[in-house]
Amino acid sequence: MNTGQDYKNTFRFTLVTKGWLNIVYNGKKLVLQPDDLCICAPGIEVTTDSVADDYEDVCLTVDETIGNASAAIIGILDIAYMPILQKNEPFIRLSGSDAQQLLVTISKIKHYQDTDESYTEPILNALYTVFLLEVKRAQVRTGQKSQHPARMEKIFMDFIQLMTQHFSEHHDIAFYASKLNITTIYLSRVVRLIAERTVVDYINQMLADKAAFLLRHSQLSITQIAEQLHFADTPSFSKFFTRQKGMSPRAFREA
Repeated sequence: MNTGQDYKNTFRFTLVTKGWLNIVYNGKKLVLQPDDLCICAPGIEVTTDSVADDYEDVCLTVDETIGNASAAIIGILDIAYMPILQKNEPFIRLSGSDAQQLLVTISKIKHYQDTDESYTEPILNALYTVFLLEVKRAQVRTGQKSQHPARMEKIFMDFIQLMTQHFSEHHDIAFYASKLNITTIYLSRVVRLIAERTVVDYINQMLADKAAFLLRHSQLSITQIAEQLHFADTPSFSKFFTRQKGMSPRAFREA
């Protein structure tokens, strides 16, 4: 088992190639079909409801270290959270040619991910850049535009980036508002207006997801996980986890 130190916030791009997949997003059931690209990012909860027997997809996962380390693909946040800004579903209905081009790029990325040679890292960064630009181009072709002032969008995106980096240590709105040089009331207003969720909703989901990962993929005790996630004590962590996941940490680990 892992020690739990390998947990990362990931951006997952799933391209449906065959069959159909029913997902649930914001309480609404949606159907993904061939050439649909589903985009999942930290704080965006997309769950699978049902799947066709002949369903197939190609998935590319980009972790937070790639997004933070490479200036060339800093636009990953804009791409991943565009569905929220546009009040849209978390997927793009691609044309056949765009889907095929993405498949080619993903194939190249997976090839280099499995190699450990000279220049592999810069080649991967270049390919990630190409992939993200291709996704961005597909988004632009949908013709949908944001519905919010640019300043509010920037505050929201900056909050998301801060939250994915600091949610383990800072569970309070005040920390993020202070970092953004705005009031807690204004931050709450921006997040609720753009995402129709609260700041606390986002933080709690990230905490619950990381706790679930550590319970399943580490040997850390429940008390150690509570400490790592900066809860006051184990009982408060257990109560929080039970409320978020519908079962106690111990039951979740044993399930």
